[in-house]
Amino acid sequence: MKIGLASDHRGYREKKVLKDSLYMHEVIDYGTDSEDSVDFPVYAKKLGNAVQKGEVDYGVAICGTGIGMSIALNKMKGIYCAKVSTVSEAALARSHNDANVIAMSEEVPTDLMFEIVNKFVETPFSNVNKYIKRNDMIKEMEND
Repeated sequence: MKIGLASDHRGYREKKVLKDSLYMHEVIDYGTDSEDSVDFPVYAKKLGNAVQKGEVDYGVAICGTGIGMSIALNKMKGIYCAKVSTVSEAALARSHNDANVIAMSEEVPTDLMFEIVNKFVETPFSNVNKYIKRNDMIKEMEND
């Protein structure tokens, strides 16, 4: 399993710890590489491009709130990013919404981030007809 990670300066420390904790997966870090102030859309785009190209199976983005990264990533065709803060949200993002990226706040405790990411990547899409239909409706909106 390949997981892409990206953060802005506020999420850098948590991303670094998370990267070390995910040793059982292949992890690709799309930056940033320090706590120097950066513009989060730059790193959201790098992560989103990697997911679009199939370089990684799933993406994880971390910024101050998780909201900015989520908004930026959801502007990209084929990227379905859920802003999550609990393990159950991560599971539902995969099983119901077939999300391929999650965004989190740097305020989420690191041990919980690890649990959230593991639940996210281990949860399959449910393939229930009502969720397929709803997800197809969202995909159609990309072409409006």
